[in-house]
Amino acid sequence: MAADVLQRDLGVTADGLAALTGAFPAAFALAMLPVGVALDRYGVKPTALALLAIAAVGSLFGAVATGPWSMLLAQVVLGIGCSGMLMCPVTYAAKNLPPQKFGLWGGVIQAFGNTGMLLSASPLALLVEASGWRAGYVACALLAVGAATAVFVLVREARAPVQARRSVAEDARDVIRLGLSRDIRGPVVIAFASFAAVLGVRGLWGGPWLMEVKHLARVPAGNILLMCTLALIAGPAIAGILERRFQAHRRALLVGGHLGAALMVALMVAGGSLGWPVMADAVLLVAFGLMISLQVICFALVRAAVPPERVGRALSAMNVSFFGGAAVLQAASGAAAAWGGVGAALLVFAAALVICSLAFLRLPGPR
Repeated sequence: MAADVLQRDLGVTADGLAALTGAFPAAFALAMLPVGVALDRYGVKPTALALLAIAAVGSLFGAVATGPWSMLLAQVVLGIGCSGMLMCPVTYAAKNLPPQKFGLWGGVIQAFGNTGMLLSASPLALLVEASGWRAGYVACALLAVGAATAVFVLVREARAPVQARRSVAEDARDVIRLGLSRDIRGPVVIAFASFAAVLGVRGLWGGPWLMEVKHLARVPAGNILLMCTLALIAGPAIAGILERRFQAHRRALLVGGHLGAALMVALMVAGGSLGWPVMADAVLLVAFGLMISLQVICFALVRAAVPPERVGRALSAMNVSFFGGAAVLQAASGAAAAWGGVGAALLVFAAALVICSLAFLRLPGPR
């Protein structure tokens, strides 16, 4: 929503901005190792409070950034701080719910989390128009403080058991071993493209596509992305219900959702060349949001593969792929945009979804 003014004020190109914002998921992925260890060793509440404090600081760094290097620092600190935003509640649910209920509640958690993206559609467009992009970062800092306050007041958990015989380094190595293990290798592979597509299509390139290719003003483009965001809110809850009802077919659901999401992106890019009306983009973006939301089944597959005492590390291992893939593919999309425009950038994510889905089908893993 603010790509054009960010490029102007920071003095970067479109692919340069993609590289800068790609530092966020890269830092996020690297932070997954210590976050996974902390969740199992120290518990959800202290881990969440520490990370939210870091996120608030990163947001303030973004608000005062004056060039590429200061914005890079802000993105790295934000990535570290935000690395527990999904993992903390998902791990809390995994440790306190039986496996047969986890898929549903994993979807509910992600659906509730995705409501935050409502703010980055029309509301952010209006805020940027009225007060500039820096106000968006200040608002994020305030949201982080509010979330930390809610965690401090509301979250209750038993003290994490002391693990005296294992070092932090051993726990970190266990995260890596889990990510490479036969048990969760399949979900790790498909996760590489899964969240990258959400960040790339809805987060980075959706606004430029609607404003530069479809020639919409900022606020109307935000309204279209708002529709996609609503689908990303409803989609995980629906996916959780489907996962619980059709557990025997959840691998097929996961692959079908990702291939369908890839098709929606490809059709949107094709429609840009064919002159389709902007309402077609709205429909395709909504369909994309609903289909890609089946990614929550990845969490259920991982939860089913490991015992409760290792679930924080196992989920973190998969999240390394979730956000590491986002960093890699976001950088690749920036290069594609420099070569072939916004449409080429979007097709990077469609291609990755197809490749990772087909690879997932060939790998063993939890069912």
